[in-house]
Amino acid sequence: MRCFPHLFAGLLCLLLPFAAVSQEKAKWIDLFESDTLDAWQKPRSDWTLVGSVELDPDNPRRLASKAGKGVYFNGPKGRTSNLVTKTDYQDVEVYVEFLIPKGSNSGVKLMGLYEIQILDSHGVKEPKGSDCGGIYPRADEKPTYHHLDEGIPPKVNAAKPAGEWQTLDITFVAPRFDADGKKTANARFVKVVLNDQTVHEGVDVKCPTGAAWSLKKEIARGPLLLQADHGPVAFRNVRVRPYAGEGKKD
Repeated sequence: MRCFPHLFAGLLCLLLPFAAVSQEKAKWIDLFESDTLDAWQKPRSDWTLVGSVELDPDNPRRLASKAGKGVYFNGPKGRTSNLVTKTDYQDVEVYVEFLIPKGSNSGVKLMGLYEIQILDSHGVKEPKGSDCGGIYPRADEKPTYHHLDEGIPPKVNAAKPAGEWQTLDITFVAPRFDADGKKTANARFVKVVLNDQTVHEGVDVKCPTGAAWSLKKEIARGPLLLQADHGPVAFRNVRVRPYAGEGKKD
């Protein structure tokens, strides 16, 4: 029996990409798969499961909903408990779809500490870290809450108008620590894509964002947090998967 190594190699090259795609798709974890938000810590009962949301015609700073499934939003008042995953993650890819009304404020916090801001920032000519897609600034809570810097602004303002669904794709690497607990590498946003536009790439984050920089310790693993106590927001299709692209080890 004769072998055809070149033919076999060619077929293998054709098949491997499809196998890799299937493998990558299988890794995604749908955090909204359950109608009872089972993937998230309590309290979560103040979140509302609906079929769709839109700007309230009587008040564009609020959201109106229609019955159904697939979308969670933080109620008509827009100030509820944050959603925090039960599972802790290290290096991770996160995909989130969100919708906010006019003037609203939310965020996606990796490990509960490092925030990509969600804000009604459409049309802002020179966005800061506190605008949509930015890496949020450090802040102090006293005497009143105030920023200590401008954070890390997005490369481009990719924010859509209030009332439209938007997407965030985040690739994140957690900080590293040695056996004595000393940090050996900063947390890192490998890539952040807002509405199909790259807003961050290869950005080290030296400490937690917001007031967490002085109030909380950096850790090796932590939960994903969706902020809901700063204004109305709706989420759908929230997914995560482990990231091994940089080959880092503990």
